[in-house]
Amino acid sequence: MTTSLLFLLLIAMTVFGSFGGALFKRYSASKRFVLLAVGGACYGTGALLNIYLLTKLPYTLVLPANSLTFVWTLLLAKWWFGEKIGKFKIAGTCIIMCGLLLLVL
Repeated sequence: MTTSLLFLLLIAMTVFGSFGGALFKRYSASKRFVLLAVGGACYGTGALLNIYLLTKLPYTLVLPANSLTFVWTLLLAKWWFGEKIGKFKIAGTCIIMCGLLLLVL
């Protein structure tokens, strides 16, 4: 499998995890089972991708890459839940991205 595809799967893993968490939050407010089921499926897909990627990429890359989940979570919190995102949250997320960039280089 090409490195580009593996990195796309790495990003997908974190997106699935973030969406799973967001759907769990939606479920907690509405108690609509479909949100719980789809959220669980997203979480599960992210976990399976994580396991697969651990067989193809270094542990020191895959596990820290989970920090990308914070980026997607910040965006979902803003756009899906209407939460206020202050400068400290943005700065913290930027620091996470810089750390991840250092690991990839």
